[in-house]
Amino acid sequence: MNKKIRVARLSILSNSVLIVLKVIVGVLSGSVSIISEAIHSFMDLLASLVAFFSVRISDTPADERHPYGHGKFENVSGVAEALLIFIAAFWIIFEAVKKIINPSPVEHLGYGFAVMIVAAIVNIFVSRKLYRVAKETDSVALEADALHLKTDVYTSIGVAVGLVLIWISGKPLVDPIIAILVALLILKESFELFSKAYAPLLDLALPPGDVAQISEIIHGHCGENMSFHDLRTRKAGNYKYVDFHLNLDPGMTVKKAHAICDQIENDIKKTFDHTEVTIHVENF
Repeated sequence: MNKKIRVARLSILSNSVLIVLKVIVGVLSGSVSIISEAIHSFMDLLASLVAFFSVRISDTPADERHPYGHGKFENVSGVAEALLIFIAAFWIIFEAVKKIINPSPVEHLGYGFAVMIVAAIVNIFVSRKLYRVAKETDSVALEADALHLKTDVYTSIGVAVGLVLIWISGKPLVDPIIAILVALLILKESFELFSKAYAPLLDLALPPGDVAQISEIIHGHCGENMSFHDLRTRKAGNYKYVDFHLNLDPGMTVKKAHAICDQIENDIKKTFDHTEVTIHVENF
């Protein structure tokens, strides 16, 4: 089984278990911060499902309707995940404000604290695994899912600290305040994720360092009476696309020109995985 699909399934399983635990303890305790964490985990579950299906679709080979492949499905899923997180954050703020206006005691603090610590530990493990596979496969969908869980680690610890403060001070108002802080952190996460996922949909160029490296590879194959221009790059999911114009000596044979193009293409593909290279050959 594809490693991207395996780790996406792990994320779905972990989020499902944590949702059940947080909802049970949140209802028993009456803590809006724990309920906010349950909502956060539910959005993480939706994000994990989106990531799971997007990585399956994005790896589908190119076809007649999608001659450039399906890589951008991962970027679309990233945008969808960001919007889900955005909605969740405002839901949490709404519930927290209601709790500030009509405060109520928080009970079973020990259970809540234990669940938050367990959630943080589980999400540390799963997010690290997701990040590792995301970097290995250059998957924006898995990286987005990992970002969700990484943020969930911070928010879970924040809620746990808040429950301790309630226990020490006896003031339930701490609970909705912690929930609002959690929501603000989630809003920041959604903005970062949206920016990262949306950019490739506009066919932005690869990072300057990558473009410089590609230029260096091409320069390395340019001998006397050779040059190149109009280098363009873009990315779709974990697939990269490079095209440029290569100026050759008019006296060069087609066989020789083809060999040079093959060498350039192979060297670029060795340096950057999942890359398509298009070279337009021209004469001076």
